[in-house]
Amino acid sequence: QVQLVESGGGLVQPGGSLRLACATSGFAFSSSGMSWYRQAPGKERELVAVINTFGHSTYYADSVKGRFTISRDNAKNTMYLQMNSLKPEDTAVYYCTGGNGWGQGTLVTVSS
Repeated sequence: QVQLVESGGGLVQPGGSLRLACATSGFAFSSSGMSWYRQAPGKERELVAVINTFGHSTYYADSVKGRFTISRDNAKNTMYLQMNSLKPEDTAVYYCTGGNGWGQGTLVTVSS
């Protein structure tokens, strides 16, 4: 079955960096567009970034543009989200999605 497992979340100080990974199985990853979403406490889930099948095309929410980078390794069936210059407002549970499935989420907390 479709499985997506996020990792890499944690506590980081403002201005710091984290790299999230989304390991997948059970679907044709290399043929699938992939996305990262996030949901902050008390807020709706929002789209963060999208990447097409070969990584040639990406989209970023305005709130993360210039700070986050989405990428993928089709040989490893894994997607990544490099997050730099993190802000307290980036605190959220981050989810990956693709292949009609969702991961369980990984918590990112940005706080001093």
